[in-house]
Formats: sequence, C-alpha cells, structure tokens
Amino acid sequence: MSSVDLESLIIDIPDYPEPGVIFKDITPLMADSQGFAAAIDDIADHFMKRGITKVVGAEARGFLVGAPVAYRLCAGFVPARKPGKLPRQVYSQQYALEYGTDELQIHKDAMGPDDRVLIVDDLIATGGTAVATAKLVEQTGAKVVGFSFILELGYLNPRQEIAKEYDQEVYTLINVQ
Repeated sequence: MSSVDLESLIIDIPDYPEPGVIFKDITPLMADSQGFAAAIDDIADHFMKRGITKVVGAEARGFLVGAPVAYRLCAGFVPARKPGKLPRQVYSQQYALEYGTDELQIHKDAMGPDDRVLIVDDLIATGGTAVATAKLVEQTGAKVVGFSFILELGYLNPRQEIAKEYDQEVYTLINVQ
C-alpha cells in the first residue's frame, strides 16, 4: 500500500443525488497526481504476478482506473459499455439496480479462453456491476482472476454479492463501513 493518504482525497457530498445519501466523490483523488498514481500503482502492484492479460473496466469511471492499471500490467484494456456504444457483435449482461435494471456489453472478440482477466472500477457499492462484468467475461470463455476497486462501500456488503457466484479475490484500497 501507498504512503499517500488516499482517503483524505475523497470528498463527502451530503444529500447527493438525493436527501440522506452521502456521495463519495473520488474526482479529487484522480485530480491529485500523487494520489491517482498511488492508487493505480497499488492495484497494479497487487496483481502484478498473476498473469493478467486483460483488464475490464465498466463505463465510465472504470475506464479511468482500468486503462492505466492495464498499462502497468502490460495487459490489454476492454471497456464494458452501455448498450448501443460498441460497433461490432457484443455479449450483453443485464443486472439489477436499486430502481430497475441496467446492462453492460463487451465485444465478442475482446478476449478468449486464454485470457486471465482483472475487473477494475473506481467504486463498488452493491456488487451488481462487478458481477455483471464477470458474467460478460465468462461469456467469452476467459477466466476472471480478481476484482479491484479504489473505494468499497462495505456497509452495502458488496463482497457478499460477489461471493454468491465468485470466489476470486476482491481487493480494495479504501473500505468505508
């Protein structure tokens, strides 16, 4: 872990996007060159010797974290996008939200059975996006090696949601209880 106090670079925004919610804004961490570098380095260093060949990040902030992690791991980056954003044939996966459903897609040729995949995002709340992303990876025949996030909202128990279907490691830099 880094000597940079990453948690001090996250700002709490009360009553956003609705009353009673405390939004965790990580954009100041990303704007801080030392903080952002430390977060990316910590994730990459943790998974460095795991044979990762692809990193998948979910739209949109997962792109901001996943791409530099992929670069550090000398792996390819695969974006998991919202429907209608990818031009070739895709795999799709719906998942539940608090109020409704959402969907992610990846190109069918983005990875295959020889790939070892790390799923990365900025934040994990309920775990639904992470599980949906892992299911997309499985549709390609690739193997999910682990999950990593800068911030975990531990009080929402996302690890329990992931553990229902996956036993791979979940690595986070900051866990808010």
